[in-house]
Amino acid sequence: MKSVILPAIALLAAISLPLSAKAENPAHVKQLLETRACAGCNLAGANLKGAHLIGADLRDANLQGAVLVETNLEGADLTGANLKRADMTGAFATNAVLNNANLSGVNLTNARMINAETFGAILTDINIAGAQIYGSGIGVGGEQ
Repeated sequence: MKSVILPAIALLAAISLPLSAKAENPAHVKQLLETRACAGCNLAGANLKGAHLIGADLRDANLQGAVLVETNLEGADLTGANLKRADMTGAFATNAVLNNANLSGVNLTNARMINAETFGAILTDINIAGAQIYGSGIGVGGEQ
């Protein structure tokens, strides 16, 4: 009997782990899309592809692993936000504030970031292939 129960418990535990990995709060996603104000919100793993978040208040928001592909973040305030491993392919983040944000592992392929503030941001292992980045403190080989 024990030989059947233990594997069954292990299987259930393994199946439930991926389900809990998707951590965004649906109410927070709705709030952001309706009001563009979601400071401190849990948006980890959220699919915000193509969203118009112009001037959005995302201070201290958790956007870890979020899909921000082709999202318009012009003028958005992401001060202190966690964007670790977010996909920002083709995103538009001109005049965005990313001070003290965690951008480690972010994919900025083909993104446009002009005059975005990145003071104190964590910028390790970012992908900037084909990106247009000017006046933002992000560069290759120490150039900015």
